[in-house]
Amino acid sequence: MIMKRKLNKYFIFGIVMLLAMLTLSACKDKNKGKENKADEDKVNVVATIFPEYDFLRQIAGDHINLTMLLKPGAESHSFEPTPKDIKNIEHANLFVYVGGDSDSWVESILESIDTTDTKIVTLMDCVDLVEEETVEGMTSEAEEAGDGEEEVEYDEHVWTSPKNAIVIVQKLCDALCEIDPANKEDYIRNTNDYTKKLENLDQEFKEVVDTAKRKEIIVGDRFPFRYLVEEYGLTYYAAFPGCSTDTEANAATIAFLTDKVKEDAIPVVFHIELSNGKICDSICEETGAKSEQLNAVHNVTKEDFEAGITYLDRMEHNVHVLKEALN
Repeated sequence: MIMKRKLNKYFIFGIVMLLAMLTLSACKDKNKGKENKADEDKVNVVATIFPEYDFLRQIAGDHINLTMLLKPGAESHSFEPTPKDIKNIEHANLFVYVGGDSDSWVESILESIDTTDTKIVTLMDCVDLVEEETVEGMTSEAEEAGDGEEEVEYDEHVWTSPKNAIVIVQKLCDALCEIDPANKEDYIRNTNDYTKKLENLDQEFKEVVDTAKRKEIIVGDRFPFRYLVEEYGLTYYAAFPGCSTDTEANAATIAFLTDKVKEDAIPVVFHIELSNGKICDSICEETGAKSEQLNAVHNVTKEDFEAGITYLDRMEHNVHVLKEALN
């Protein structure tokens, strides 16, 4: 009899727990529906790479459904869109991309879909452009191909100058205000706050360069920093141009950079993010210089992305390592 009562007790307890779980599940489903409805009311924004993505989240916060096409940790210059990416672009209220050769895939997609209701912002249309160049000692793709000539190409990495970033952020704010006027005041306020931070960053770079004893940097890697060095009056030597597809420099380039580091007593040699760093390491081993990462901020690792790393975080790191390299 006692055993039967215990069994009835456990049975009733089990029924109560089951009902509670079902109730919680129903509540979750109901809340999920509310969340989905809330998301449906937001504008859809698609950014191709990290700088655009980060600028947009600083401006818009939770007001938008924001998608970054380039996966964290991936190389931006070899990106190829998936069918899902194309669908996201097709349903975007705002689509943001860089506009250089690395984005050559974009034009054919935009031609194949209806963009009547899509606002499009191209970063390279926002600022004054500078040409990619082949400086002394650099391995160029034309040299590797043996044709001796190079087509004029404009550097895509416009966001590496904080002053350019300020202009781009304002353009993105204007676009968001146009397509989502209900949240215009928030967009403007956030843009003003963020612009002040970018202005402080610009001032930090200026102070580092103005007080430095040298104005030269060595990058044993691709060089996506034309806008940065142009803005602050730096000279540079590097292994490849910014959008080069090469990863192995020829022996003459490595020898040239190694000699430069020795001759000019350069204390730091740079490599860029998501690079194997082999050329930089080789130069450092030969010269005793220190290896450091200089961020082009075209992408971040998956771990950094999940940790919420920002454009400002990466550029503040650049301020620190440039100070070390120029003194």
